[in-house]
Amino acid sequence: MGERESGGIWLPFPLSPFPPFSFLCIDMITLFQTIRSHRELVANLVSRELKSRYKSSALGLLWSLLTPLFMAVIYVFFLRLLARGVPLEQIVIGVFAWQFTVNSVNSGMSAITGNSNLVKKVFFPRVLLPVSVTLANLVNFLLSLIVQFVIIGIMLVMKGQFISGWVWAMPLLILYHTMFNLTLALLLSSANVYFRDTQHLVGVFLSAWFFLSPVMYDLGLLHTFAGPDSLIAGIYMLNPLSGIITGYRILTLPGMACPFNGWAAAGFIWPLVLFMISLKVFKHAQKNFADML
Repeated sequence: MGERESGGIWLPFPLSPFPPFSFLCIDMITLFQTIRSHRELVANLVSRELKSRYKSSALGLLWSLLTPLFMAVIYVFFLRLLARGVPLEQIVIGVFAWQFTVNSVNSGMSAITGNSNLVKKVFFPRVLLPVSVTLANLVNFLLSLIVQFVIIGIMLVMKGQFISGWVWAMPLLILYHTMFNLTLALLLSSANVYFRDTQHLVGVFLSAWFFLSPVMYDLGLLHTFAGPDSLIAGIYMLNPLSGIITGYRILTLPGMACPFNGWAAAGFIWPLVLFMISLKVFKHAQKNFADML
């Protein structure tokens, strides 16, 4: 009992008591069914994205490992001048996670405009384009994690420590992180079709977002200046990357405290709602993609 059909989608639970939430859930379920039914196309799009990204490059996919590593090495020297005592392994984790989001934003923003011929000439679910570029960046991120674990493992052994036993839970955080990146790709890919200045605004936003996220520092630095229970520290935790990057550190490094409170919970929940809203926005925006390109 309680099972019903909604828009051709079988749901094992009634959604009628919450009509607005029902439509958002239906869009999310539809997305997963679309990816499943077009999994071969998704695989081809992901493969094409990876090949085109490193086409004519001598090092190829190796750049997905070297770029965040070089960033971590470069920034650590500048950070030592401003905030001494931040462990290098925390910086490595922050930079690798940040690169995953930045690459997803940049490639996701051009997922539609960069495939105008495909969008105008071939009929297929348009949502697969931002999905495929996000998954391509996920592949790069997973490869980079191999290098990251080796580097951090060596650093910890030198200190007489080992990687945290909570590392087994990292796939759940990676899934959440990927969902958040897909949310940004959905919103920005559709916005870039209608407003071509989006890429310039996003460039400025990313620069500010980098310093407002614990990429090159930990939450302890923020608490030193603002206090752990201050309003500023609470608002800071509404930034999804604050929880995501801190989560990677907690699951990887031993002895890391989990700064969980109401603000952190809100910072975790609202991206889930935004993800469902982004599906609705993309669904409406895609109707005019062919005419706008």
